[in-house]
Amino acid sequence: MQTVKLDMYQALAIAVIMLLIGRELVARIEFLRRYCIPAPVVGGLVFAIVHAVLRGTGIMEFDMDVTLQKVFMTAFFCSVGYMAAFGMLKKGGIGVILFLGISAAMCVIQDLVGAIGAKAFGLDPRIGLAMGSIPLVGGHGTAGSWGPFLENLGVANATTVAVAAATYGLISGCMMGGPIAYGKIKKFGLKSKGLNADGAKEAHPTTTVDVSADTAALDEDNVLNAALYIVVAVGAGTVVSFFIGKVLTMPAYIGAMIVGAIIRNIQEARGVKMPMGEMNALGNVCLSLFLALAMCNLKLWQLVDLAVPMIVILLIETVVMWFYASFVVFNIMGKDYDAAVISSGFCGFGMGATPNAMANMQAITNIYGPAPVAFMIVPLVGSLFIDFVNGLIITGFAGFLTSFFHL
Repeated sequence: MQTVKLDMYQALAIAVIMLLIGRELVARIEFLRRYCIPAPVVGGLVFAIVHAVLRGTGIMEFDMDVTLQKVFMTAFFCSVGYMAAFGMLKKGGIGVILFLGISAAMCVIQDLVGAIGAKAFGLDPRIGLAMGSIPLVGGHGTAGSWGPFLENLGVANATTVAVAAATYGLISGCMMGGPIAYGKIKKFGLKSKGLNADGAKEAHPTTTVDVSADTAALDEDNVLNAALYIVVAVGAGTVVSFFIGKVLTMPAYIGAMIVGAIIRNIQEARGVKMPMGEMNALGNVCLSLFLALAMCNLKLWQLVDLAVPMIVILLIETVVMWFYASFVVFNIMGKDYDAAVISSGFCGFGMGATPNAMANMQAITNIYGPAPVAFMIVPLVGSLFIDFVNGLIITGFAGFLTSFFHL
């Protein structure tokens, strides 16, 4: 069988081509739009399937240099660190603290389910983390970054499993969120506080809360400044990661995230306005390129032996999420209309990504009226804080499982 070697520039070009194909498919296929499947995931999955077929038929195999994948990954998570303005915790109030705690507890539960399930099937329990909070609360970006981390610990096929589980989570999280909120609204007769005196919905049923006040149009100088902020934090982050590595085993991007968060909060305390709109845009570009490279490099044939354990474990995760969102999240967040909408968003957030949560909540509020509390709390936690918390939880689980089972 012929092996085609692609250097990092050729690999990136292939990834970009598949990203463009993914965008076209998402634009044309309603199912992909409804469940917010990212274009890099769609295009990359097409390439991965074609690659698996070519390899399976003995025609050819691709050997891709994905050096740039790590570069884009680190830059993206650095931009996430810059979003962590801890003053937003105060702005969001006790609801943000509660929801962050609920989300952290869900990360622990998902990792427990994954690890116990993997062990029950006679697998390395750490592969269960690739079916736990890494792909579910974390989404595709976290799956693509923590998969290689687990593989460096000796967990075979972790990246492929994590990305596949993240794709499942996107779909299942969107499918269960609406029914949960609908059931609570009907059962308890919940009403939106945004209804007019005559019971009609307001003209604009939902208003999302920006995580940054810097929402002006992109500016060339600001784009350069944003890039400089990211480059400096990535560079300084390597030093932080080096010292953290002396104590804990964590992905290399953690240092960049920490430095980004420190710089953001220092600058805010000094009253310095930062180019957060441009920073977010650059981060999204890096995320798309990172995901496209990660998906194109998937080796789907590695999933064959893990198909049954994955199906069983992910179905259990889905059932757990249903009950957790229905009873724990709804009750703790206040048992009111906003709590019902938050429960819907939590399904998308806890099984997929923050955009899925927003899509779930938008679908509910378009019918039953605005939920301003929900639209403040969910994106704040999802966009600013959960990656930090989830990273610490995953690191703790990976270390514990490695030492407990002497792996």
